[in-house]
Amino acid sequence: MKRICKTLAALAFWALASAHAAYPEAPIKLVVGFPPGGGGDTYARLIAEHMGKSMGKTIIVDNKPGAGGNLAADNVAKSKADGYTLLFAMSGNIALAPVLRGDKLPYKSPDDFVLIGSAVEAPHGLFVSATSKYQTAKDFLAAAKTSELSFASTGAGGAAHIGMAMVVQSAKLRMLHVPYRGSGPAITDLIGGQVDSFFATAPPVMGQVKGGKLRLLAITGESRNPGMPDVPTFKELGIPVVVTQWYGLAAPAGTPAEAVDYLSHHLSQALASPELKQLIRQDGAVEVDRPKDKFRKYVANDIASYRKGVTPELVKAAAE
Repeated sequence: MKRICKTLAALAFWALASAHAAYPEAPIKLVVGFPPGGGGDTYARLIAEHMGKSMGKTIIVDNKPGAGGNLAADNVAKSKADGYTLLFAMSGNIALAPVLRGDKLPYKSPDDFVLIGSAVEAPHGLFVSATSKYQTAKDFLAAAKTSELSFASTGAGGAAHIGMAMVVQSAKLRMLHVPYRGSGPAITDLIGGQVDSFFATAPPVMGQVKGGKLRLLAITGESRNPGMPDVPTFKELGIPVVVTQWYGLAAPAGTPAEAVDYLSHHLSQALASPELKQLIRQDGAVEVDRPKDKFRKYVANDIASYRKGVTPELVKAAAE
């Protein structure tokens, strides 16, 4: 009888081990809330490629743009929790959206997700034209306290709009928000002098800085960015706005722990790749490996930061 029990236990163990080893048996889909070619899409494809190499499996990027990334998040939240549908999570649809939308958000964040790990973090930056009279952030901020200046963003209610609005509120500035549909027209008007400044996630705009068309005055974050060490943070300028644009991986709540562990391990492996680090860092973003519980804690703190800084007036402005 004991021999039979041992045999059955061994069979159960090997059946469980075989099931674990079999994952993933099919390609994994990574849902991205941006159109192809956008900043977030670029990072998603880099992560998918390098995780695929680490896993020896295929990760397919599925673009579902719309509603500032909330459409993609809702799609994944309602997907089968089997480890084969993942979200390229970002600060906008995971941390900011629940603060701005509340009960109107079609999914609950972060409760409807299991957080696999963070991947990339990028600062928001305050840009002016290279011909602007404002040479430093101190010059610009001083002027914005005595006369109304304007700042462009890529849309009302986006992470960049809310980030700059928090700066305006904290520093008691006089600034007019001018929303645009995309960075292209915003940069064109900035260079042309129609707006005084542009607040956006920094890496996608750094090409314009390197090309001598724009000047970066200050960035968000806890400390200076290694890719732009001469640019001060708002925090060191006395403005405690540190919210950044971050990206990571999430799956529907209820996804098996074995799949989450597997994905988290291979995400960490990918982020340790010197090739991937170089690609991420080339324009000021940085790779950030926060596995599972560390990522969930970081997201909770980010949501708390937005709740602290987003006033009812900002919520109303974002809905307009």
